Amino acid sequence: MCTSVTGPLRGVAVLLLVGLTWFLASTIFGGDGGSSVRHFFTGASEEPTAEPRPRRYKCGLSAPCPPKHLAFRVVSGAANVIGPKICLEDKMLVSSLKDNVGRGINVALVNGVTGELLETQAFDMWAGDVSDLLKFLRPLHEGTLVFVASFDDAATKMNDEARRLFEELGSTAAKELAFRDSWVFVGAKGIEDKSPFEQRMKNSKGSNKYEGWPESLEMDGCIPLRPPLES
Repeated sequence: MCTSVTGPLRGVAVLLLVGLTWFLASTIFGGDGGSSVRHFFTGASEEPTAEPRPRRYKCGLSAPCPPKHLAFRVVSGAANVIGPKICLEDKMLVSSLKDNVGRGINVALVNGVTGELLETQAFDMWAGDVSDLLKFLRPLHEGTLVFVASFDDAATKMNDEARRLFEELGSTAAKELAFRDSWVFVGAKGIEDKSPFEQRMKNSKGSNKYEGWPESLEMDGCIPLRPPLES
């Protein structure tokens, strides 16, 4: 004796047929339909695996500095539009946001024993007076760290004494620095060798990134703290 499929059973059969058709179509033509079918019947959900974010260290360095070292990043200005930046131990010492940048040479002085910021100044080397820069550099104390970032033009008013003072801080580029060169530098008063932290990009019409200016320079690293001076 045959019995007819009742309404509810007919609905289940139709649902199973639709699900099977969907699964087969997804298998043949690709896509994530099979996964969706499993979700429909099981209620399970698969969370996408998030890629781990790269760890950020002080001043954006790719690796942490050793103990008793200062993390830094120095960025020169871009043309005469974007100001320079000087970061130390994740603290911005010089930037446009801090409103303490200026055309020419931007300098931050730091205590080489404690890492404490001493002073920041900007010296206009196009229309300013180089004597202001000389008065700033001459009385530096032994062990003072000197962070430098150029903006626009850092060389027009640079004289022989200014270049020599930067050389005494460990610079090799100061003596040849020219009109609108990009320059970043970290030196120290009393350094015995040339500083390993210096970059210079020449102003060259054939290779300039901006009209009339070379590209901005960016330099980072770790500077060892100096032992306290013996009294």
